[in-house]
Amino acid sequence: MVSIDITLDFKTECPEKGKDPDVYSPSLRQYHKVLWSKPLPDGTIFELDASGSPVSRYLVHESARGTIRLSSDSITTRMLNRPRVRKLVEELPEGAVRPHRGYTIGSALVFPANRVQGRMTINGARGFLLTIADRFDLTLECIRRHYAGETSPLARTLEEHSLFFALFEDFENYVEFFLLQDLLTSSGTIDYWLPFQDFRRSAVPKTSSDYVRFRSATENFIDRRNQRVEAWTREHLS
Repeated sequence: MVSIDITLDFKTECPEKGKDPDVYSPSLRQYHKVLWSKPLPDGTIFELDASGSPVSRYLVHESARGTIRLSSDSITTRMLNRPRVRKLVEELPEGAVRPHRGYTIGSALVFPANRVQGRMTINGARGFLLTIADRFDLTLECIRRHYAGETSPLARTLEEHSLFFALFEDFENYVEFFLLQDLLTSSGTIDYWLPFQDFRRSAVPKTSSDYVRFRSATENFIDRRNQRVEAWTREHLS
């Protein structure tokens, strides 16, 4: 049985420049397989095959419903690739931002990997759209709206992968399956990392204080989800 280390930084397994841990970290791939190969709401097993090339067949689920190829992606971001954010960070005093603990399992998730008619994947679209800006709190709101039949900036992209989302039947099951409960409030709404603007403007933090708040929220989420993963593995994999 695989032991899941919630402190492991997957980037340490890919020290070579340009090596993406979402592709080349052997532990991350195995963790995904172990965590998510479990019963779906209808009782069938979401069996994941990790025997193929990590580049083209990272994880594959095959059933009577069809074949779904999955890829890994980080669901938190420091946004340091964005010039506006880098400028905000430069204005902050040392120690103002909570330290980043690295890329651990609490920050990782799988999404459908195939492109539909050459269009962007979910990972690509949520990183490209400024109204999402790679933020998973906003991505999860789009997923909630998908299940509710409501519109969102990711509506078409999510609908193109409706086979995947239909496996979980509804939003509550999706959240529970992927251990995402720590991104919801006690009333079941999204616990946004910054005040929600209903996708009307850029989701990138606008001020230094916004960025500090954003980083604190994301790091807290990672910590809580790591603990949730650890608790789940103790209960189900021991």
